[in-house]
Amino acid sequence: MLKLDLIQTVAFAGVVLFLGYGIRRLVPPLARYNIPAPVIGGLLVSIAIAVAHSQDTRLFEFDTTLRSPLMVAFFTSIGFAASLRLLRVGGLQVLIFFGLATVFALVQNLVGAGLASAMGLHPLFGVLTGSVTLTGGPATGLAFAPEFAAAGVPGAATVAVAAAMVGIVSGGLIGGPIGTRLIERNRLRQARATPEPMVTPAATDIMERQLADPPLKAPAGEDEDSFGLLQSVVLVLVAMWIGSWVSAWIESLGITLPAYIGAMLAAAVIRNLDDVTGLFRVNQKLIDDIGNVSLALFIVIALMTLELWEIGNLAGPMLILLAVQVLLIAVVCYWLIFPLMGRDYESAVMSSGFAGFMLGTTANAMANMGSLVERYGAAPRAYLVVPMVGAFFIDFTNAFMITIFLNFWR
Repeated sequence: MLKLDLIQTVAFAGVVLFLGYGIRRLVPPLARYNIPAPVIGGLLVSIAIAVAHSQDTRLFEFDTTLRSPLMVAFFTSIGFAASLRLLRVGGLQVLIFFGLATVFALVQNLVGAGLASAMGLHPLFGVLTGSVTLTGGPATGLAFAPEFAAAGVPGAATVAVAAAMVGIVSGGLIGGPIGTRLIERNRLRQARATPEPMVTPAATDIMERQLADPPLKAPAGEDEDSFGLLQSVVLVLVAMWIGSWVSAWIESLGITLPAYIGAMLAAAVIRNLDDVTGLFRVNQKLIDDIGNVSLALFIVIALMTLELWEIGNLAGPMLILLAVQVLLIAVVCYWLIFPLMGRDYESAVMSSGFAGFMLGTTANAMANMGSLVERYGAAPRAYLVVPMVGAFFIDFTNAFMITIFLNFWR
C-alpha cells in the first residue's frame, strides 16, 4: 500500500485531474454530456481501489486534510457571486426564473423524501437524490455527504456521486429535445429574425463589470496581475475565517449545517457591501478562478476516497428515485417553465437550460441552449437569465434548503 502525505495527495489529485481531461478529449461522448474531468479521473481511481478491495488489497492511503478547506473555498466563491444588485438589475424575468428554480428544488426534495419513505428508506436518502445532487451537482453532493452519512444514510458519498452522474447525463439528454419540441410545436423559429431585447442593458453591463472589475490599484513596483490575484486569495481566506466563526455560532444553537455555510454567508456580505461602497473592488473573475481550481481538486480527492462497494443494495431504489426526478423536471420544463417565462422563443430556450442545471450543471444548461441557438438563432435574454440563476444564485438558496431538511429529519 502506498501512503501519501498532504502534498503528495494533492499532487496525485492534480495528475488524476489532468488524466480526466485527457480521457474526456479522447472519448467525445464524455464531453458531449458534460461529464466533469475531475469526476472522470477521480472515479477511475475509486474504481481501481474498489477492484483491489474485492481482492482484499489496499492500493493507497491518502491524507485528506485539505479536502474540506478546498470545498469551503469553492463555496466561498459562490457566496461572492451572490450579488443582490445583480439579481435586482437582471430584471423581473431573472427573479421569476430564480423563484421557479428554488420552488422546484424544494419539490425535488419533497418528492424524493416521500418516495424514499414509501420504499422503506430514510427520507434523507430521497433528499440526497433530489436537489442535493441534481440541482446542486457533484460538488454539493460530496460537500453534504458527511452530514447525510451522520444522519443515517449509508454510502452517502457514493450515492451522491452516482446520482449526480445520472443527473448530468439526463440533463444533457432531455434538454435539447424539450426545447426543440417547444420551438417546433409553437412555430417559434421566426423569433430569430426579431429577437426580444435582453432583460435590461444595464444587467449585462453590471454582470461584465462584476466579472472583470480591476482590483485595488497595485502599489508602485508591484505587478498588477499578481497583486489582483493576491487580493482575491486574501478575500477568500478572510471570508473563510469569518465564516468559521459564523458556522460555530450557528452550530451552538443546535443547528446542523455543512462547514461552508458560514463562509458563503460571510462572502455574500462582503460582496454586497462592496457593491454599495466599492471598498474592496471584488474581482469576481479571479475569485471564480480560485473557486474552480479548489472545486476540481476537492472533487478528485473526494472521489479517490469513495467506497463504491457500500451501495450495492441501494442501486435499484436510487434509479427509481432518479427516474421520477427526471420525469418531473421534463414535465415542469414543458408545461410550466415555458408558459411562465413568456411562451416565446426565448422561453423555449430557457426551458432547455432549466432542464440542464436542475438535473446537472450550468455547463449542461449552456450546452442545451447552445444546440438550439446554433439551429434556430440567437437567444440573448436566455443567455443572460439562465447562467445568472444556474451559476450564481440557486446554489446559495439550495444549500440553505438542504440544511433545513437535514435538521428536520436528523
